[in-house]
Amino acid sequence: MSRKAPQDWAADLPEAACHVLFDEGTERAGSSPLNDEKRPGTFICAACHTPLFKHDTKFDSGTGWPSFWRPLPGAVETKTDFKLIVPRTEYHCAHCGGHQGHVFGDGPAPTGQRYCNNGVALRFIPEGESLPAIREVPEA
Repeated sequence: MSRKAPQDWAADLPEAACHVLFDEGTERAGSSPLNDEKRPGTFICAACHTPLFKHDTKFDSGTGWPSFWRPLPGAVETKTDFKLIVPRTEYHCAHCGGHQGHVFGDGPAPTGQRYCNNGVALRFIPEGESLPAIREVPEA
């Protein structure tokens, strides 16, 4: 898959979003206004605008990060992350490779999964508004 170089996103995104999306950083728990977002709509990748989650899969996990029990089909890819020594499953936007968060097996039915997402890695588009065009991701 083609990937845009991380430094090439700097003109399109705030520094905090670039750090999370392309340096695999983590925002401070409880800092995202998307934690309280309850309107119908779609959560998209902040970098490339790929739709990642629908509002009806969002739930309050009590962790301080927006959490979902299922991504949209084909929207994310996973890999194993050993940064905290204990392996975790990290997920990224399947289109641009931007780091979104980690998936854990303590979510609600029907999947039992919790996609714990960094709010700065997402944008929310309310139902009734047009989704922005997905940004092309040229080869790095």
